Order: sequence, then structure tokens, then C-alpha cells
Amino acid sequence: MQSNMPVRSLNSCVLKWPDRKEVDRAMRLWTAEQVRVRPGILRLGYFGSYARSDWGVGSDLDVIAIVRKTVEPFERRSLEWDLSSLPVPAEIIVYSLLEWEKLEKGKTRFFRMLDRDVVWTFSMHPHTAQ
Repeated sequence: MQSNMPVRSLNSCVLKWPDRKEVDRAMRLWTAEQVRVRPGILRLGYFGSYARSDWGVGSDLDVIAIVRKTVEPFERRSLEWDLSSLPVPAEIIVYSLLEWEKLEKGKTRFFRMLDRDVVWTFSMHPHTAQ
């Protein structure tokens, strides 16, 4: 299996790190696969340095998912998601719809940042989801 992680050229000391366009394309492919195999996804996206276009060598991808419901505790939900096909290291946070709505109503600094910065790669209105 070929690794998608950044690699150093054998003849160079320069590390080539995936740019925003490459990461966005990979995220959209990953998103399509997740939506296909995971019923209940309402939204998927990314935030942080790649969303703001201020990424650099070593930047990771911050992924966010909103799902209709989940029984897993918040701190264990990310373990269910395989992010290894993405071209840079990635982490995911997963909210249930109810948790997301509470976050939205609270208008915390974190929510305001997400509301401003998230690049949604999939979004379904919660009332049309099955």
C-alpha cells in the first residue's frame, strides 16, 4: 500500500508537503466515501490552517463531523473514523446534532471560529436526513 504522507526526496533535503488544493481534493474524496458507508452523517468539513489557507509544512487537518446521533462518549468517537487515506495527519471531532445545536446556541468562541472558518465538504439539512 502506498503512503500518502509527505516524503523527503532521496536526492534532496526538501520536504514536499501537500498544498491546500491537494488536501481539499483528498478531503472531498474521503467525505464522499464516508457519506456512502456511514448513514446518519449530516455534515463533514475541515477547519484550522487548511481552511484559513495559512497551512505550512507540518500542518495537520482538523476535521469535523456532525451526525444525527451517536451512543459513543465524545472522547471515544474519533476512534471510529479512519483518516489514514488523507495526505496529511488528521484529527476529527464528532458532534451529535443535539450537541451541535447546543454549541450553536451557546455562541462560544470556539463555535464562532467554526462558524467562520469551516469548509463544509458535505452538508445535509437535518430534517431531510434519514
